[in-house]
Amino acid sequence: MSQTLNQWLQACPLPKNEARMLLQYAGGYTRAQLVTRGQETLPDNVAAAAAKLAERRIGGEPVAYILGTREFYGRTFQVNGSVLIPRPETEHLVEAVLEHLPPNGRVWDLGTGSGIIAITVALERPDAAVRASDISPQALQTAAANARALGANVEFACGSWFEAAWPSENQACDIIVSNPPYIEAGDSHLQQGDLRFEPQNALTDFSDGLSCIRTLAQEAGGRLKAGGMLLVEHGFNQGAAVRALFEQNGFVQVETRQDLAGLDRLTLGRLKT
Repeated sequence: MSQTLNQWLQACPLPKNEARMLLQYAGGYTRAQLVTRGQETLPDNVAAAAAKLAERRIGGEPVAYILGTREFYGRTFQVNGSVLIPRPETEHLVEAVLEHLPPNGRVWDLGTGSGIIAITVALERPDAAVRASDISPQALQTAAANARALGANVEFACGSWFEAAWPSENQACDIIVSNPPYIEAGDSHLQQGDLRFEPQNALTDFSDGLSCIRTLAQEAGGRLKAGGMLLVEHGFNQGAAVRALFEQNGFVQVETRQDLAGLDRLTLGRLKT
């Protein structure tokens, strides 16, 4: 039985904003067209496509993976099951990088995923030399595609943390930044919501939640200029532990900053000169 656009939206069991996004994607509609053409009959092929998308969402698949995109810092990034879904909290990490990045500075984003940090910094600060690395070739393919689509000048390399092999000279950086895996192994959140579908090795270190940050704190000093900075995102309950790791490894002026919910979200420190 044929339905209008409005009737399909009303009948869809998903939250209305999600139903609208899926119908827009299936039919190529704009948000305005859903309003102005709401009484039009929904073509059968669009209805069938939208129903399949809705089934995927009802099954728990994240909307970002279904649509293949997610907005970050006012730009649209491609995402897929090989990368984490960008989250607003990470914008605080980007803002901290931009705050401390000197003119013509060098930045290295480790564990770049979809490339949101490196690409955003490169676009906001075209004077900077920006590098990004990841252990996942599939993630790097996504990040490189995003850089091309958005016109960002970022150099990419594959490798685990500081073992990435660069095609150009590996010069000391002004800033090393990372949103590493920081969820503790066995955390119940890993089996809830969108996290069930995201790459587990980008979410958890399969240990105490601090092993990757420990590696970053221990090894960043050898890749930073004198007075360079390390910035990492972490869990809401890890601020004190991360500050201790920074201080144990020669960082000073260490501070933890909160996200919009008032939760500890990122820690930064300057390499002692």
